[in-house]
Order: sequence, then C-alpha cells, then structure tokens
Amino acid sequence: MKKLCTAANLMEAQIKLDLLGHANIDARLFNEHAQGGLGDIPFTHAYPEVWVVHDNDLARGQVIVRDFEKTPIETRVVFCRACTEENPHNFQLCWRCGAGLE
Repeated sequence: MKKLCTAANLMEAQIKLDLLGHANIDARLFNEHAQGGLGDIPFTHAYPEVWVVHDNDLARGQVIVRDFEKTPIETRVVFCRACTEENPHNFQLCWRCGAGLE
C-alpha cells in the first residue's frame, strides 16, 4: 500500500477516491476523522490522505489525480428566465423554482 496524495478536505479526498474506484483502482481514505484532533496535533497531520492498495496502481492513480487537479474550475453562471435566480452553468434546472435553464 502506498500513499497517493493528500487532499485539502474530505470532499476533495472522496472525489479522488471515487475517480480511482471508477478506474478499478482499489484505494483507501485515511485521516477521515482527524479534523477533530486539530489543536492537539499539527494541522498537516489532519489532512485526508488517499492510499492505493496495490503498489502497481500508483502510477495510474497519479495520472488520474493529476488530471483531476488540472480540471479548470467552472465559474460561469446562467440566470433563470422564470425567477431570475443565478445558477451554475452546468445545471439543467433552476435550483430555486425548478424551471428549465436551456
């Protein structure tokens, strides 16, 4: 088992873990509950870590994580014609009123 990466937060770690799972790479999440120890342990020891179970999957896992980290953050928005609410560009329905955003 080898450490693949450290994540900034649990959500990011879980996304990386899911991406690895979709690629049939067996991986584990560590420090899942370490946030509660902040103050007693250094904050860098509380970051979630993703480890691959099989050492031969490390290189393939690194490519997947690197591609994920290179993905640009989508900041475009679209406004609902029905209620004028701001929605992320990739939404198909307005989160507020449920109207279509096409």
